[in-house]
Amino acid sequence: MSVKQRLQTIQYEIAEACEKTGRSVSDVQIVAVTKYVSVARAKEAVEAGIVHLGESRADGFLHKYEAIGKQATWHFIGTLQSRKVKQVIDYVDYIHSLDRLSLAEEIDKRANRTIKCFVQVNVSGEQSKHGLAPEDVLPFIETLSAFPRIQVVGLMTMAPYTDDEATIRYCFRTLRELKERVQEKQWSHAPCTELSMGMSNDYVIAVEEGATFIRLGTSLVGEEEVE
Repeated sequence: MSVKQRLQTIQYEIAEACEKTGRSVSDVQIVAVTKYVSVARAKEAVEAGIVHLGESRADGFLHKYEAIGKQATWHFIGTLQSRKVKQVIDYVDYIHSLDRLSLAEEIDKRANRTIKCFVQVNVSGEQSKHGLAPEDVLPFIETLSAFPRIQVVGLMTMAPYTDDEATIRYCFRTLRELKERVQEKQWSHAPCTELSMGMSNDYVIAVEEGATFIRLGTSLVGEEEVE
């Protein structure tokens, strides 16, 4: 199937999930994760109407950006090493993986404008996943007021890769409740209105639980052998 055909199927499922939960489809943004596909496939996504592109490695990000540029809104969705910040900071619109002060310091030091950031939360507690423990999120976000070029627009998490819907739903619901606790603080540097959660295997559940950005790779753009 073409990216456009896949997108139509995904949009239908998002619409169903929104109708079920009383949400508007305009509240859900699709980020096409292009890490495992070529520039040509990434361009196909843009031509199909995808506005948001996500990459998780600095080299891949720069390669795609060079070809596509400002035709897309760019998301860095993987673990960002502090030493790599200077390579991508002039081009990135959103960073989905802020989870430590050393990274915040580097972003603030290198940026020449406000960078929209998601604080990454390891809700599931899996050793293989990055992110803050839920109980550390509010204290961490409070400290970020010291960095004027960082705006905390929301929280991000990844659910366990499982068929157990209850486990997935718990993960996403916990993140939503945590977001609401941040919003109650009314911090000017952290409006925290967004939820980045849901991938190809669980995005319908994520939308039902309040996701505003879903990150789709294989289900949307497929997978290719890319160096």
